[in-house]
Amino acid sequence: MTGEVAVLGAGMHPWGKWGRGFVEYGVAAARAALADAGLEWREVGSVVGADTVRGGYPGYVAGATFAKALGWQGARVASVYAACASGAQAVNTARAQILSGLTDVVLVVGADAAPKGFFRPAGGDRPDDPDWLRFRVLGATNPTYFGLYARRRMAVHGDTPEDFAQVKVKNSALGALNPNARYRKRVTVEEVAASAVVADPLRLLDICATSDGGAALVLSSMEFARRHGVVEPVRIRAVSTVTPRYPSTVLDLPDIATDSAVAVEPADETFRASIARAAYEEAGIGPEDLSLAEVYDLSTALELQWYEDLGLCGEGEGAKLLREGATTLGGRIPVNASGGLASFGEAVPAQAIAQVCELTWQLRGEAGGRQVAGARVGITANQGLFGHGSAVIAVR
Repeated sequence: MTGEVAVLGAGMHPWGKWGRGFVEYGVAAARAALADAGLEWREVGSVVGADTVRGGYPGYVAGATFAKALGWQGARVASVYAACASGAQAVNTARAQILSGLTDVVLVVGADAAPKGFFRPAGGDRPDDPDWLRFRVLGATNPTYFGLYARRRMAVHGDTPEDFAQVKVKNSALGALNPNARYRKRVTVEEVAASAVVADPLRLLDICATSDGGAALVLSSMEFARRHGVVEPVRIRAVSTVTPRYPSTVLDLPDIATDSAVAVEPADETFRASIARAAYEEAGIGPEDLSLAEVYDLSTALELQWYEDLGLCGEGEGAKLLREGATTLGGRIPVNASGGLASFGEAVPAQAIAQVCELTWQLRGEAGGRQVAGARVGITANQGLFGHGSAVIAVR
C-alpha cells in the first residue's frame, strides 16, 4: 500500500453540446472544485491538466492553459495525455507530487469540446499509428469495435440485445437524477430496441455520445487536510495505470492483430482484469469491500464486461448480475450511479476525473437522489488507447 491523499474539492461543468471552448469548461469545473475545497487559486501549489488533443495547440499544454486562464500565480504545471485514461493519469501525477513532498495542494483539471458525431481519425498519413490504421485499413470506427465486442459476448457468454438494453435503462434512470448529466430522460427497453442500428447488434441508445464537459479535483496531503480542518476527507488509496502483458490473445482495437502464444503462455487474466487487480492490491482490499463502481460504459455491452473484470461476478456472469438487480441503486454493488457515459457522453480528458468526482460525492453522502446508502469504498475503471490502464480507489 502507498500513502493516501485527500480529496478536498470536486467540481464539474455540466456535460452537453454547448458550442464553446474546452478552456471555459475546465475553468468552471476548477473554480467549482476550489470553492468546494474552501481554497483560493493562489493556495494551489501545482496544476495538472489532462490534455485535449483535438482542441489544437492549447490542448497539448492543457495544464498551463488552465493555469493561465485562472491567472498566472507560479504553480508547478504538468500536462498528461493517455486518451480516455488521461484523467486518471492526471490524478496519479498529482498524487505522486503530493506523496513525494513537492507540494501540498494540486488542482487536477480535464475538459473537452468534442466534435459532432462519433470520433474520427485526425488528418494526415500515420502508418505507424495503430489508431489511424484501424480507421483507414479496417474502417473500424469506435461503434464498429463496440459492436464486435458485443457480438463476442453474445457468442461466448450468451448475452442478448435485451441484456444490453437493460444497462441503458438502468443508467438512464440514474442519469435522470444527476444535474451534471447531458441526458436526463429515462428510456425503456422498447425505446432502445426502436432506435437505429449503428453497429449490429448495438443500436444508437446502446452507444455513448461525444460531449462537451469539464471536471476538476483538488487533492492535498493528509497533513494539509487536517490543518485545513477536514478531519475525515475522502481519500484516494490507489491508482492503477498498468499496461497489458505479452502475449495478447484476444483482439482489442486499435491493435488489429493478436500475439502468438506458441512460445509464451498467456497471462491468467485479461488486461482490463489486471487493471482492477493492481488497484485492489495497492489498496489492500478486494471487490467484496466495494460500495459502488463507476465504469467506462462506451457501450452497454462493455459495462457488462467491466462487471467481470472488476471481480463483481464470475466470467460470463455479467448479464446475470444485471438481471438480479445487483448493479442498480439499492442493489449489492451499484455501478454507474452517476448515469455513466450513457447519460454523459464522452468528454475524453474529463471523464476519468468525473468518475472520481462521483465517488467523492457518494462517499460524502452528497449525491442526492442517486445516493448509494452507506457508501465507504468506491472504484473507477476505464482504459485509454494503446495500453493505458486506469482505475482509482477512493475510501472514507
